[in-house]
Amino acid sequence: MPPSLPLLLLWVSLWLLPVAAWPDEPCPPEPSAGAVATLVERIAEWDDAYYRRGEALVSDAIYDQARARLVRWQRCFPGRVAEPPRPSHPGGEAVHPVPQAGLTKLPDEAAVERWLSRRDDVWIQPKVDGVAVTLVYRRGGLVRAISRGDGRRGQSWTERVKQLPGVPQRLAEAGDAILQGELYLRLEEHVQAVSGDAGARAGVSGLMARESLEADAAARIGLFVWDWPDGPPAMEARLEGLVRLGFAEARTHSLPVADMAEVKRFRERLLHSPRPFATDGVVLRQSSRPPGKVWQAEPPAWAVAWKHPAREALAEVRGVRFQVGRTGQITPLLELHPVALEGRTVRRVALGSLARWQERDIRPGDQVVIALAGLTIPRLQEVAWRAEERVAVPAPDPDDYHALSCLRLVAGCEGQFIARLTWLSGPRGLALPGVGPGTWRVLVEAGLVSGLLDWVALEPEALSRAHGIGPVRAQRLAEAFAEAAQAPFGQWLAALGVPPGAEAALPSSWAELAAITAEEWQRERGIGPERAAALVAFFAHPEMARLAERLARTGVEGFAVR
Repeated sequence: MPPSLPLLLLWVSLWLLPVAAWPDEPCPPEPSAGAVATLVERIAEWDDAYYRRGEALVSDAIYDQARARLVRWQRCFPGRVAEPPRPSHPGGEAVHPVPQAGLTKLPDEAAVERWLSRRDDVWIQPKVDGVAVTLVYRRGGLVRAISRGDGRRGQSWTERVKQLPGVPQRLAEAGDAILQGELYLRLEEHVQAVSGDAGARAGVSGLMARESLEADAAARIGLFVWDWPDGPPAMEARLEGLVRLGFAEARTHSLPVADMAEVKRFRERLLHSPRPFATDGVVLRQSSRPPGKVWQAEPPAWAVAWKHPAREALAEVRGVRFQVGRTGQITPLLELHPVALEGRTVRRVALGSLARWQERDIRPGDQVVIALAGLTIPRLQEVAWRAEERVAVPAPDPDDYHALSCLRLVAGCEGQFIARLTWLSGPRGLALPGVGPGTWRVLVEAGLVSGLLDWVALEPEALSRAHGIGPVRAQRLAEAFAEAAQAPFGQWLAALGVPPGAEAALPSSWAELAAITAEEWQRERGIGPERAAALVAFFAHPEMARLAERLARTGVEGFAVR
């Protein structure tokens, strides 16, 4: 017996209470009016391209992050930042018999746990990555198919959907039914963590937008029914009913969950186990929910989404600095406002070369898309949009830095000089235990090291005067420095940064190597004109000659003048 009108209204009011605002990160600095206007414009541009032309200009992750940023600004600065625009879905001529509601996307594990704590009898499903559709069956036969559109109206897809073998044209049981689901691209043994979205959503959108659909293309589209608005009120009964109607896939991939641990396990399996479709997260559904006749085209309280960790992140550039390496290569580093990416916090990304930075002209305030190369190293994907105000960024002159620059600490040389010392003490140099860039910076700042070999004769007493170096560590450093004198000649050459190719003439002495001409070097296998010139320049450089003399006085093998 249907509930009375007052009881129904009370029930609806309880179900349609807005989802509580989840506690968010601390508020950022207030954005400028220009920054807000630019973000609103960018989101509107993406919406128009996606909903009107079927083009995805950015990934789902970047879109969600951009819209979340705007929402956060609005929350933090009410009255100063306008409400974020609603997506400009094209409506269409076809009215949904039950509105299609989007889902609230919970930002993190803590928010999911809070949502779970207020509910029981919760089920979890994959959030299948495709395009949403409403299917209407009358007397067992498919009579209407409607794209999501704006949730209230959509495009009529009836004729197109009737060409899809993955969508039952007749129900296994005669009767009426309204179903909501996802048309997805069939994939073979798809592992989300490995292959990402595989362009699945765009693939389905493209196929559905074609004027004609070939049989093999139609066969590539599957259907995942995620709700039955006029079906049984309890989730398990709905799933069993869908199986009887001919839609078994939802039952196969849906499970009840009792706590956060089970949610996390399901999500991990979804990421790392093969599936026939791409996913972009999980959906949590409370078993009981109101009947479809009271639904609205707004996110409901009884179902939420928790997306997979983002494979890309939208980040704002705070500044640009330049790192000069041992050989003089200049590497631009983008300093970012910290962003979360695949469980890591990323604060900077290297651009590889000065030329690449100059080509892209990235300045503070620009918005960039980053990803992880090999799941470990942040890399720049693209510039999402540029700041209106272009801040000047002074860059080092590449002519000032090369393979033989900064052999001593002089103005503008600290970066390359520290890099040389780090190489010298590293595994491909002298392999000095416990001596890394931090140690060298301390010794440089203390005024104890301004040349590549100033450390050789340092005593424990002098070392202990450096900040952070106590007597025990000073003694260990002095012992390591003293032992370095026993390293073989070839190891010392590598530590000083000899160009590749010198090993062809070993064993030898410094004096013998310095006497080899470019023509003689080129007679060695693998040494061409460029490498030969580099070797000659290395051994002829006055500072290198002074270092060799210093090592000869120290008694290092191979440097003594005969």
